[in-house]
Amino acid sequence: MMKSIGDHIKQSRVALGLSQAEAAKLLNISTPAFCKIETGQTDLNVSRLLQIAKTFKVSVVQLLSGDSDNGGSSEELSVLKKELSEKEEELNRLRKKVIELYDKLGI
Repeated sequence: MMKSIGDHIKQSRVALGLSQAEAAKLLNISTPAFCKIETGQTDLNVSRLLQIAKTFKVSVVQLLSGDSDNGGSSEELSVLKKELSEKEEELNRLRKKVIELYDKLGI
């Protein structure tokens, strides 16, 4: 079974010797919010993924694939990148819908 991005984030955090609370503080988010990222309860956007990679001093590829040498399956990685791109597109569509609803309500 393929490990989730949350598992890879946890591996990177543990490798730095950080608690979830310490990692959350570095990312300027609450500890429960960080826990949800690690457990996969929260879908990550690209900017959050980039922030985590920078904070944990790992590549985004490492967070996506779990490979520290970036030698992961390129097929698996391209699937993950495609899924991430689709999530971003979905998020943008939902944002537009929210704005349209606000406009209809005159807010």
